[in-house]
Amino acid sequence: MKDVPLNTRDVLWLLAALTLVAAPHAERLPWWVTGLAVVLMAWRIYLLAQPRLPLPRKWLLLLIVACATVGIYLNYRSIFGRDPGVTLLIIMLALKTLETRSSRDGMLLIFLCYFLIITSFFFSQTILTAIYMLGCVWFITAGMLGMHYTRHPGYRTQLRTSGILLAQAAPLMLALFLFFPRVQGPLWGLPQDAYSGVTGLSDTMAPGSLSNLSLSDAVAFRVGFTTPPPSPKHLYWRGPVLWDFDGRTWTAPRRHYGAPRYQTSSAPITYDVIIEPHNKRWLFALELPGRRPPRSQATIDFQLISNTPVTQRLRYEMVSYLGSSYGIDESAEVLARATRLPPHFNPRARAYAQSLRAKFSDDRALMREVLNLFRSQGFSYTLTPPLLGTHTVDEFMFDTKSGFCEHYASTFAVLMRAAGIPSRIVTGYLGGEINPVGNYMIVRQADAHAWTEVWFSDEGWVRVDPTAAVSPLRVESGIAAAVPLTDPLPLMARRDYQWLRQARLTWDSLSNSWNQLILGYNPERQRNLLSRAGIDDATWRTLTVILIGATGIIMLVLALIMLSRLRAVVRDPVRLIYNQFCAKLRRQGLPRDPAEGPLAYAARLASLRPDLTPGIETITRLYVTLRYSAHADNHTLLEFKREVSRFHA
Repeated sequence: MKDVPLNTRDVLWLLAALTLVAAPHAERLPWWVTGLAVVLMAWRIYLLAQPRLPLPRKWLLLLIVACATVGIYLNYRSIFGRDPGVTLLIIMLALKTLETRSSRDGMLLIFLCYFLIITSFFFSQTILTAIYMLGCVWFITAGMLGMHYTRHPGYRTQLRTSGILLAQAAPLMLALFLFFPRVQGPLWGLPQDAYSGVTGLSDTMAPGSLSNLSLSDAVAFRVGFTTPPPSPKHLYWRGPVLWDFDGRTWTAPRRHYGAPRYQTSSAPITYDVIIEPHNKRWLFALELPGRRPPRSQATIDFQLISNTPVTQRLRYEMVSYLGSSYGIDESAEVLARATRLPPHFNPRARAYAQSLRAKFSDDRALMREVLNLFRSQGFSYTLTPPLLGTHTVDEFMFDTKSGFCEHYASTFAVLMRAAGIPSRIVTGYLGGEINPVGNYMIVRQADAHAWTEVWFSDEGWVRVDPTAAVSPLRVESGIAAAVPLTDPLPLMARRDYQWLRQARLTWDSLSNSWNQLILGYNPERQRNLLSRAGIDDATWRTLTVILIGATGIIMLVLALIMLSRLRAVVRDPVRLIYNQFCAKLRRQGLPRDPAEGPLAYAARLASLRPDLTPGIETITRLYVTLRYSAHADNHTLLEFKREVSRFHA
C-alpha cells in the first residue's frame, strides 16, 4: 500500500471508529479525560472543514501529552495498571488523529483501535460486550479496506466486504478457540486494579457493611443441584467466620487450617457451584460442607479457602450435610477467644447480659430470652438503619432498635459473650432464587447475610440467626418480603415487575450458558471434548498437531473456493479479453476500480482522456453486448477481440 494522503472521508471514518471503540469506557473515565478526547476529535473535524489550516505542531501535542499524563497520575496515583493505562491509551489515540495525514498514519490508528477493543474485556466479558466489540471490528476493518481503494466504492460495499472477510476468518477462529492449548488462568496477568470494582463479602463486618452490599443485584454465584434443593430456611451459604471484636468491627483472625470434624445423620446434598470473581480467597458452600474443592483448603471453623484469590469464574462440585453437629470437643483456648470482648465498650449491653446471667443459669434459657427481646420489644428490620456512634451495640439495642442482619448478629454475639457463652459470627449468603429457564439457583450480593454460632457443651456449635426472631420472612421468603416497601432494593430482588424479572432470568440463563461454554472453556473442558472425539490424554504437542492440521484443512478449503472462482474467470473469454483492455489502461495510470462498472469506467476515461473516447466506447459497447445481450455471437466476440488488440493507450 502506497503512503498517500488521506481524504476527508477516510479521516471521518477513523474518527467514527475511535468513537465506537472508546464509547464503552466513557462511564469509567474521569470527566476531564472524556471532555479532552471530545475536544481533540472536534478539533480534527474543524481542521477538515478548514483545509488551509495546518495540523498542530509537535511541541503542542507533546505539551498536551505531558499535561494529560500528570492529570492521570494525580487521578489514579499511578500511570501503570488497567484504569490509568486504558485512560492514557484513549488520550494518545485522540491525539494521534491530530497528526494523521497519510494512509500509513491511518493504518497505525486502526491497529491501535484493534488493541483498544481488547481492553474492553478487562472490564466486561458479557455477551453484549462481545457482540458490540465484534461490530467494532467489522466497522474498523471496513475503514481499513476503504483506505486501499483508489476510488471509494461506497459505504455498503466496504461493510459488505468487511463482513465477508470476517465470515471467512470465522472457521479459523473456531479452530483456534477449540484446539489452541489452554492454560489454567488467563494468558496475561491483569494488574492489581483490575478487580478494584468487584463487590463481595469482606473479612470484616461493621454496622452498614452488609446493608450496603444488599443494594447490589450482582450475581455472587450460581448453583446447579443434582439432588432436590433444600427448603429456603436451610439455604445458609457459609463464608468468612469472624471471631475478634474491637467494639465496632468484627474481624476474621489468621486462618487455622485443619481437618474439621463433624457428625452427621442426614442425607448428602450434591450440587455444582459457579462462583463469580471476587478477588478474595474464600469459597461458599451450604452448611456444612462435606468436601473440599480442588486447589483449596478447609479451616477448623469450616471455611473453604482457595489457594489463590478467585480472580476468574470458578466451578467446583460440592457435597453438604444439613443436619450435622461439630465442635463438641473445642479446646479451652478456642472457647476463651469466643468469649473475649474489648473493655470500656457497650457498658449497657454488658450490664444487661450480666443481669440475665444472674437470672438464668441455663445457657439455652438465656439465649431464648435475648431472642424474645428482639421479637417483642419493637425492633425492626431495615436496609436503611440510623448511623451509630462509638458504642454501637448499646445505641442499637436501647436507642434506635432498627437495623440490618449485621446489627442483630453483632448485638446477639456481644450479649452471649458478655454472659459467658462462647459465640462467633458467620457471614455468607442466605437464600437464592431458582431460575426456571436454566434450572439452577442464582445467589446475588443482595442475599448477603450474617448470623451467629453459639457453643453448648453438650451439642457443640449451633447456628442461631437472630434476624429470624425479628423478621422470619427474611429466612423463609427472602429479603424483598422482609424489608419495608420504602427501602431501596435492587431490581432483581423486588417482587413487582414480574415480566421484567422474567426477561432478566431468561437473559441470565443465556449469560450462564455463555459463561460455561465460552468463558469457562478451560483445560478440563478441552480434554473432555477431545476425549469424546477419541483422543485421550492430549498433551500440548498433540493439540499443536491437531491445530496445525485443522488450520491447514480450513486454509485448503478456502483456497480451493478462491481457485474455483478464479478458474471461472479464466474460462470466460469475454472477461479475459476485457481484463487485457483494462491492463493496458492501468499501465498508463488509468486503473479500473474493482467496484466500478464498465459504463462508469468508460465515462470516467472519457473525461480524463478524450482522445481515447472512440476506441473506449467501441470496446465498452461490444463488452456490454457480449456480457448482457441475448443476441451476441462468435462474430461479435471476434470483433471484440480485434478491437482490444488494436487499442493502444
